Amino acid sequence: MQLNLLKKITGPVKIADLDRDTMKELQKALTILGHPLGIIDGWMGTKTGTAWEEFKSENGQGSPELIGPSTVALLATKLAKIADKHTYDFSTKQGTIEAIKAECHAQAIGLPAQIAYVLATVQHETGDTYRPVTEANYLGAAAQKKYLNSKPYKPYYGRGYVQLTWRDNYKKYGNLLHLDLVGQPDLALEPKTALFILVHGFKTGTFTGKKITDYINANHVDFVTARRCINGLDKADHIANLARAHLDRLT
Repeated sequence: MQLNLLKKITGPVKIADLDRDTMKELQKALTILGHPLGIIDGWMGTKTGTAWEEFKSENGQGSPELIGPSTVALLATKLAKIADKHTYDFSTKQGTIEAIKAECHAQAIGLPAQIAYVLATVQHETGDTYRPVTEANYLGAAAQKKYLNSKPYKPYYGRGYVQLTWRDNYKKYGNLLHLDLVGQPDLALEPKTALFILVHGFKTGTFTGKKITDYINANHVDFVTARRCINGLDKADHIANLARAHLDRLT
């Protein structure tokens, strides 16, 4: 993502004084970086203020009322880190594991226990293939087609390393990634796209409203209940055991 409007800022200015187009650019950047603020509308509301305050606080950037060139540069650096996926190797299982670990760090999910849980989720959701899959892929072709056609959210059924569903979520991630996921939902099966959605969804609570930091943080690790980030407590104990095994390998 290019910050063409924000980069025109030459000195500290009040965040509330940004024009609407510049504010939209900032809102989109914050959303990509895992600071959800609702609708990207160009208005300085409470959610946008909170997201900006979180970003500045996490990165030691001073007053949340101001934005200046140094903070814009930091935004650009962090966005570039997320966008830089050309070195990711999705051709092998180990390559995908390394890509997931790198993307977690890029999106500031850096605790070993958090990364272990993301890896465990992918291992389970993809049937140990570590490849983006379509919902109910474990069924035969005919049975899977029947199953998917029965879903109220078709054709926006689950795709990816985790199951992205419903049109609104496809639209949201399409807007963030500049992809027509609504018109071409199978683009969610592209590894780079699926990787961003996987980690971003865990960080922001897109999938269920629950974030990984709700269950796994510097003070607390709950591998069982963390399943609520994805799908209630379905297979929660099994995935928790996978996470513990991944954590042993990471530490």
